[in-house]
Parts: sequence; structure tokens; C-alpha cells
Amino acid sequence: MISRREFVVGGAPAILRGAAADAPNILFLMPDQWRGMDLGCAGNRQVRTPNIDRLAGEGLQFTNATANCPVCTPARGILLTGRAPHENGTPVNDVPLKKDQPTIAKVLRKAGYYTGFVGKWHLHGGPRLPGFVPPEDRQGFEYWAANICSHDYFHSQYFRDDPTPIPIAGYDSAAWTELSMEFLEKAKARRQPFCLYAQHTPPHDPYLPPPGHEKDYRPEEIRLRKNWQAGAKRNATSKDIAGYYAAINFLDGEMGRILRRLDELGMRENTIVYFLSDHGDMLGSHGTFLKRKPWEESSHVPGIMRWPRGIRAGKSDALFSHLDSVPTLLGLCGVEIPETMKGFNFARHIRDGGSAGLPESTPLMIYTKTEMDEWDCWRGLRTKRYKYARFQDRPWVLYNLEKDPFELHNLVDSAEHRKLMGGFDREIEARMDRVGDSWKELEDWLPARKKAPH
Repeated sequence: MISRREFVVGGAPAILRGAAADAPNILFLMPDQWRGMDLGCAGNRQVRTPNIDRLAGEGLQFTNATANCPVCTPARGILLTGRAPHENGTPVNDVPLKKDQPTIAKVLRKAGYYTGFVGKWHLHGGPRLPGFVPPEDRQGFEYWAANICSHDYFHSQYFRDDPTPIPIAGYDSAAWTELSMEFLEKAKARRQPFCLYAQHTPPHDPYLPPPGHEKDYRPEEIRLRKNWQAGAKRNATSKDIAGYYAAINFLDGEMGRILRRLDELGMRENTIVYFLSDHGDMLGSHGTFLKRKPWEESSHVPGIMRWPRGIRAGKSDALFSHLDSVPTLLGLCGVEIPETMKGFNFARHIRDGGSAGLPESTPLMIYTKTEMDEWDCWRGLRTKRYKYARFQDRPWVLYNLEKDPFELHNLVDSAEHRKLMGGFDREIEARMDRVGDSWKELEDWLPARKKAPH
């Protein structure tokens, strides 16, 4: 098995400290709170996603892509550092990413890449508004057009290199697209490999249809998922889901605009396009809402990679997660992977389809109580067959995903599965020990959670 620090060149491994002359570009496209099952290519025929479906057909679609910590700031911290949230300083929303972290942008910039960030940052701590991030806190990104965090889609703003806000006219996602295309044009002129993180804010709640998409879906025609339940507390309605799907329709068009500009600039063949999201949204499944939950609606995310020059097209059921994203992207670029990044490098699998030595499970974790204080912090894992999560003092959920994809039958009290859960418990404990995780909620995390529950 190729080590996670190796890069396959012509079938042979090699370690490169800098970017090769023909090193691939990276175009990282990440909307916010887009569920993995809400794509036409994932089997949802209610949503219309022709551009992303086409991308999936041309690239590699990970059908088991997972958000290890399904909530905004922790997920984004993982996707920059390749480290678990308790290691990089982002276990909850609205806390700053540690400044000493090796990030993908720092590593690639040192290797000769032009780096850029567009959209929602959410790694600077609070307050969220007005949203300026000083250049010294941008973790290796050179080009900058972003704010800290705002979901007021019709009254948003962004910043460049000084604290003067630049108002966004209209729906903000269209502006993120324009700025992403501006970066691509600058990258073309510079004639060096690039890495752009483009992080759009929809379809995150509030579930408001974008302009021109108000009639995309009629709430009375929405087909609810089989595990949707009326909740005792706040819950999503058919109207919310109609707005959510409308935002997805709009975003699919925006992704299409960016991809077409990439083609027009002649950069398609040697660009790794990675489409994903930070986490999903329960939207009423299991009678609950938002994220921070182990269920598939919260933790299963899109995962599509296209690189015409270097990636085979098809589908993979490998357990590819956020923790593996940065090591894998660096591996595909032929750039040395820092020792701090402990995720798995899927570069060989992505290139040739081999499955030997791939992870048999991926970790799941939430460090604080969930929305509305429904449940305590939890840890878990996902295999191809099972989903398991536990609290510190007791098991919580166990599902056979092959037989029960909607997670309707909790097997946690099944006597025949006690041995299986015991093995999962030992695996969770061993991993926590290995990475220095614990069940203790540090006191300085709690104010952020209470202040900013989303």
C-alpha cells in the first residue's frame, strides 16, 4: 500500500517537496449545509442538479462521503488542516482556528501555488459581523474576497484586504460566483498552479428561495423522506424543504457558471474540481432539525472529484471523509503531506481504483450539546454497513445501513449486536486516546456554543 506521504507518478511512488511543473490546480466548491442525498446523481429525483450530475458523471463520486464533525466551524477547520477539531482549536462554532496550524493553503503556497478564498470563512471566532478577517489571520490564502459568516442572503457584504465592507447587491451566492471567476482569471494570467476554496452560503437556513426560484417547488407537492417525523420542538416543514430545494437549484446553476468559466480559460483538463459540503441538514428527519447529529441527513455529504488528466470516472463506496480531504488533495498534487495531517491519502485509490488498505471505518464526533440541548456530546463511527454513536455513559444509536438506509430501526438494545457494539466502543476509545480526545467539554468552548447555536 502506498503511504499517505507518497504520490503516484507513472505508476511509481515519488515524494515531491514542491509543486511539479504540471501540478494540478484545485477548485474546491463547497456550499453550506447541502445534504449528500439531495442530488439527482444520488437518487433524489425531486431536486434538479444537472451541472453537478454532469460533474459526477465525468469524475469520481464518493457514495459514502462523510462529515466527521457535522457543524460549520469544526467541519471547515478539518477541511483546511486535515486535523480533528479538538486538535486545531475548532471543536465548536465561532472559535478561531489556531494560527500555528499547517493548512492546505500554507503548504501549497510554499510549494508555488496561487491560493484564494471566496465566501464564508467562519474560522475567525466571534463576532460574526461585520466580518473582516485581517490578512495575517487568513491561514495561507493570498487572494481574499470573504466574510466571517452571514446568512442574510439579500443584505450581505464581503471584504478584501482592508476593513472597508463591500456591499453585495442581491442574492449573495451570485457574487461568490463572480468573485470565484475573477480569481480564475487572475490565476490564468499568473501561469502558476492554483488552489481556490469557494465556499457559498446557501442552502443553509433560512430556507428562502433565491430570486426567480420562488415557484420551483410547491410545498404541497414535496415528498418527505421516509424518516420524516413531526417533532416536539422546532422542525422543518414542506415549505422549508421547498425553499431548500430551490436554493439547491440556484446553486447548481452557479456551480455550472464557475465550471464553464474554467473550461473557457482552458484549465479544465488539469484542475481537480472537488464538490462537497460542510455538513447536511436533518430537515425534519427523525423529528429533528439542522445538524450535529449522527444520522445520514446530517453527516452524509456530497463528495465528487473530477480531474480529467488524473482521475478515473465512476463511483466509489470507500469511506472517504473530511479528515481525508486535505491529505488526499495534497497527495494528488504531489506535495509532501505534513505529519500533523493524520487522515488517509486516497490518491492511489482515486487514480487507479485499488481498494487494498483503505479505511474500514471513519470517525464521527460532536463536542457539545446539539441544537436546543437535545442530546449531549457524542462520539461514533461509520462503516460501510453500520452507523454507531454513543454518549459517554451509554450507547445511543446503531443502524444497519445496508438493510435500513433510512435508519428507522435502532439496534442499540439488540442482544445479538452487543458484541459488535463492544468492538465499536473499543475502536472509539482507542482512536480518542491516539489523538488526545476526551469527553470533557472545555469551559472556554461553552460560551461560543450558547451564543451561536447554528
